[in-house]
Amino acid sequence: MTVSDVAILVVEDNPDHRELTVTALRECCDPARIATAEDGVDALDYLLARGAHEGRDVRKQPRLVILDIRMTRVHGVDVLRAMRADPRTQSVPVVMLSASTEKAELDSCYEAGANSVVRKSLDYDELRWKMRKVYDFWMTVNEANRASRV
Repeated sequence: MTVSDVAILVVEDNPDHRELTVTALRECCDPARIATAEDGVDALDYLLARGAHEGRDVRKQPRLVILDIRMTRVHGVDVLRAMRADPRTQSVPVVMLSASTEKAELDSCYEAGANSVVRKSLDYDELRWKMRKVYDFWMTVNEANRASRV
């Protein structure tokens, strides 16, 4: 398994939330195909092959990015805008995770180019159900954008 085989990139700055999300995804996705980023800077470094990820083949992007909205260092919407502005990542599907119920914040995700917004859940069974639905749609139902992959 190489980093080019990553199917899902989970970007979450809260280690507990990141672990719960990844644990839920592992029930339906090969754990070796799930990568994580601790914050928006780390995510952009991975996606754009900068810093610690320099030399990664940027033509091989994840099939899906699950991106927290409220993060330190770089806000999730800013990561999304950077992805949409770069031809190498502009077509990668992005599902935003939000604990917010503020309509303006959720709308800002769609305005920036999110494919979907999913509300975080404090109930683990509900989170598992949501991650299963996200996985099922984006990895098994949705046809991948072949123009964005090698």
